[in-house]
Amino acid sequence: MACDWLLVDGSSSIFRAFYAVPASVRAPDGRQVNAVRGFLETLARLITTRRPRRLAVASDIDWRPAWRVELLPSYKLHRVPEPIPPALEPQMPVIEELLSAIGVDMQGVADYEAEDVIASWTARIDGTVEIASGDRDLFALVESDRIVVLYPEKGGLAVVDEAEVSRRYGVPGRRYADFAVLRGDPSDGLPGLKGVGAVSAAQLIKRHGGIEAMLRDTSVGELQREYLTKAMQVVQPVRHLEVSLPPGRREQYPEDANATDALAEQHGVRNAVGHLVTALGSMVSDA
Repeated sequence: MACDWLLVDGSSSIFRAFYAVPASVRAPDGRQVNAVRGFLETLARLITTRRPRRLAVASDIDWRPAWRVELLPSYKLHRVPEPIPPALEPQMPVIEELLSAIGVDMQGVADYEAEDVIASWTARIDGTVEIASGDRDLFALVESDRIVVLYPEKGGLAVVDEAEVSRRYGVPGRRYADFAVLRGDPSDGLPGLKGVGAVSAAQLIKRHGGIEAMLRDTSVGELQREYLTKAMQVVQPVRHLEVSLPPGRREQYPEDANATDALAEQHGVRNAVGHLVTALGSMVSDA
């Protein structure tokens, strides 16, 4: 069934494309363009298989916002030595330029991450939404019959709905942030509570309903209380950003044919661009 919106976590998808496609993929002038080709092909496959009516890509303007670090200094600390691989960094503006010429909306917000942009978009969408991302924090947005996450795994994309979150973690989707904070999550630099694993985290949530109620109804040490309070602010995707919902589709693709052709030739990704343009042209009509 077609969804109303496909929201793509651009940063997550671009990183995955960079590591999935061989570094030997090069532009005519010898520049590495594996992430460019891989990301365009990923978008084309998503559109073809998921059949959205509208599409938008969110980007990280700041992958480690200062306000999150101030609350939790360990937040994504492991990525600080090399936040973006040197061979990937020059490919990022190429992807943005190509998407703009083709007519795919890509937005970011200063001091926030792609997950926050996606969360704020979903708050403005009335219809069905599929979110393509490898960021488990977005599981907190899942709503039965309306919002699902397309999560990349070895066997392909897992469609993570409320039932799947409950099957995997024993908690409702809306409580995934509570679960991650209690259990800990190395990918976000969350230490978790000492002695609390996946099973006990789920049990605590079932018993109390969530961290907010747990802090209200139980005796928690001061250091633990401080961690839980601050970590919840860090992990929850922000849903109230002043970001407009983009059009999500164009009357024709590519929007700027001359620029698209020139960029495709310059960067040696003509086939990938062609696949994406074809997929976009087949998007399900609003009618």
